[in-house]
Amino acid sequence: MAGRQRLTSWGDRARYLFDSTLARSTGALLGWLTVCCLAIVVPVSALLVWTDPDAPRSLSGRLTVVWRTSAETLRLGGVTGAPLRMLLSVLLGAIALLCVSTLVGVITTGLGDRLTELRRGRSTVLERDHAVVLGWSDQVFTVVCELIAARAGRGRGVVAVLADRDTAEMEEALRASLSVTGRARLVCRTGAPTDPRALALVAPTTAGSVLVLPTDDADADLQVLRVLLALRTLVAPHAAPTVVAAVRDARYLPTARLAAGPRGTVLETDLTTARLLVQAARRPGLPAALRDLLDFAGAEFHVRDAADLAGLTFKEVVLRFEESCVVGLLSADGLPLLTPGAETVLGPTDRLVVVAHDDTVPPPVDCRKHVDPAVVTAPGPRPDRPSRMLLLGWNRRAPMVVETLRRSVRPGSVLDVLPGAGAGAGAGCAPTPSVGLPDPGPLDVVWHAGDPVRPEALRALDLFGYDSVIVLGPDAGAGPELPDDRALLTLLVLRSLEEEAGRPLPVLAELCDHRSRALAPLGPAADAVVRGELTGLLMAQISHHPALAAVFEEIFVARGGALALRPAADYVLPGSETSFATVVAAALERGQCAIGYRAHGPDTARRGDGFRLCPRKAERRVWSAEDEVLVLTPTPDGRDVPGGQDSGLPGMRREHEGGGSPTGVPLG
Repeated sequence: MAGRQRLTSWGDRARYLFDSTLARSTGALLGWLTVCCLAIVVPVSALLVWTDPDAPRSLSGRLTVVWRTSAETLRLGGVTGAPLRMLLSVLLGAIALLCVSTLVGVITTGLGDRLTELRRGRSTVLERDHAVVLGWSDQVFTVVCELIAARAGRGRGVVAVLADRDTAEMEEALRASLSVTGRARLVCRTGAPTDPRALALVAPTTAGSVLVLPTDDADADLQVLRVLLALRTLVAPHAAPTVVAAVRDARYLPTARLAAGPRGTVLETDLTTARLLVQAARRPGLPAALRDLLDFAGAEFHVRDAADLAGLTFKEVVLRFEESCVVGLLSADGLPLLTPGAETVLGPTDRLVVVAHDDTVPPPVDCRKHVDPAVVTAPGPRPDRPSRMLLLGWNRRAPMVVETLRRSVRPGSVLDVLPGAGAGAGAGCAPTPSVGLPDPGPLDVVWHAGDPVRPEALRALDLFGYDSVIVLGPDAGAGPELPDDRALLTLLVLRSLEEEAGRPLPVLAELCDHRSRALAPLGPAADAVVRGELTGLLMAQISHHPALAAVFEEIFVARGGALALRPAADYVLPGSETSFATVVAAALERGQCAIGYRAHGPDTARRGDGFRLCPRKAERRVWSAEDEVLVLTPTPDGRDVPGGQDSGLPGMRREHEGGGSPTGVPLG
């Protein structure tokens, strides 16, 4: 019957009594332990005595042997005779057992605490010329990966990470995302980077470079300033390592540069990311090219001596390197001159800025014989028309995206904005562009109601009439979901609409977590940019090559995005078979420097995204109308920039230490 209670067995009662007794006190636990030991030792000892043919015949004699065997097993002495002597023997054995157990417990606890302390990362790093990463953010994976890659070929390289997190968690997260190759080694330490005592654990005084990352907290920039000030208490200015820091808000750039010192470089993450988003949206495929240029896996920027080339013109120098692409000059005081005039003469103290696969200096080779002038197309005006773009989602970088678009588009361009649910004042959004946004000028900003994660809201727009679609996710902590969840949902809706219409959409998404890129449902014309990835790559490059700080400032700030993908038909006749030296010569006639190309064709899948950086000048191929050439242009889109810089952007601080390189790079 349902109401009948189940009978309790004796086994259940015994287990319940045992559990209840153990929960009372330590004394009860000792009592049960004694009973269990006696219940096992005494019967076994008796069995040994009764099965021994040499055992005494009398019962008292056998009981005495049983007592002695049990006492020796339990280390209680085994004294025989009067009951008082036996009790005293038991008491003495129990005291000895207690002392030995206490000693073992103390030693075990001490060793355990020491091992725990070591696992927590509280020992001092005894290294020299190592890289130190301070702080923890979404950039740490990119930065540590590049630093390890840069040091893998330099012997025993060490990268030390200090953050206010558990050491085991940091090591597990980094090793799960990175591949530590060669003899490079990763060391994690726990502590607040703002505490000088914790900073001393990673030995910044003997480090080759120190990188300060902004955290994901609301006061991230103030934390960076405190870390830089803490570094000043440990490191003397004349012996300071190369310091590279990043802040999110441009208002903290001047103070961060002061705190970083004369050997410091400060980047701004939010505006750099916003500029990358706009450049990538207007030039599909550019993020992959930037990743190839700024990581240490393939070709990257280098500075080379050019004393043996002094007196030659820039045009002659460009065609003297077989596997390197010369893009500019670096004067003795560290000031760059990128894409100079073809007739610019190299001075005896000038150095070359090149894009190459390594920093070795091959002997000069005359590549002019590979140039075929017959297939070079005549320079002509580039068609330019107003743009029509769509912005889905909103975060703190969205106003910067709108401002960057306003500065770069032609009059008559339109930006439709669908901010989505939850994009309130806390996210920097407003229902009209009059709040939180500058005067749009030539850009007509149109606001729409609806949520980008709902298909009906997107169907109400003319999706396939846009030149580009930018997808933004909310900032971390703006809602209960993960930062990339809404962006991934929006991409999924866009992908379903693509498949429904049978047409590709030019989509560019901003993601927070690098692991989300593998999950993003991207169409054939879509791409994704990981938030802070470009800044992390730049930080790693500058820490490895401090002389390149001014070069990157010139490329990403002063010119407002001088890297561009141009149709190959702008340089050579489509369908013609010619060398890459011909493309380089044709680009030089237009005041540009060719760095590589992106192939479009059946063999593209074999090479991933089709990019080829720094090919051999003698390499010949058939150039199609769909192929693209990656070039460094004198100005954005070939247009003049008022005052030589993108208006509204801070210039680089032109201070020097003993005639060295510039001291600050405000990337943003």
